[in-house]
Amino acid sequence: MTLLPTNSEQVSIRGRRPRDLPTLRRWLTDPQAQWREWDAPYFHAVSTTETMNAYVDQLAVTPPRPDERVIDVGGVCIGMVNRSEEAPAGGGWWDLGILVYDPAHWGRGVGTRALGLWVTATFEETNAHVVTFTTWSGNERMIRAALRLGFREAGRVREARVVGGQRYDSVRLDMLCSDWERANRERHERQA
Repeated sequence: MTLLPTNSEQVSIRGRRPRDLPTLRRWLTDPQAQWREWDAPYFHAVSTTETMNAYVDQLAVTPPRPDERVIDVGGVCIGMVNRSEEAPAGGGWWDLGILVYDPAHWGRGVGTRALGLWVTATFEETNAHVVTFTTWSGNERMIRAALRLGFREAGRVREARVVGGQRYDSVRLDMLCSDWERANRERHERQA
C-alpha cells in the first residue's frame, strides 16, 4: 500500500526484509534515540533497551508477520507499525501501534500517512470492527495525526503517566470501520 504525502515522498508499509535488520537494530536499541522521548517515555530506558535488543534478535530469526510491517519512505525503512487483537479473539477489536523512529521524517505527514495505510490494511485484512491505539497526552503530534484521520478520543486516564517528573494523561483513541469507510467516501467525493 502506498500514499504520497504533501512533500512528495512515497510512503508505504511493507513486510520486513533482511536488509532492514541493521537499520532496525540501530534505531530500536539506541537508548539515546529521540523516538524514546515520545513513544512510552514513562518506561525505564534500560529495560526498554533490553526488550528492544531481544525483539531485534527475534526479528533476525523469524519470518515477517502480517501484524507487523515496516514504514518505508523512498525505499528506506524509517519506522514500523504493528497490531494485535484484543481478547477475546474474534471480537473485532484490534489495537494498533506506530513508530517513526527517524526524526528526519517527523512533522512531514509521514506518520499520518503510515497510520492511514495501517488502518486501511487492518480493516481489509482482519475482522476488525474497531481499531484503537493508546498514547500519552504529551504526544500531541500523534494525537493530532489520529484526529486528522478521523479517530475519536475513547478514554482518558488522568495523570496516569510520569514523564520528566510531570504527570500526563493516558489517552486511548478509536475508530469504527464504518467511520473509516464514510471518511474515505467523503474524501473521494471531495476529490472528484
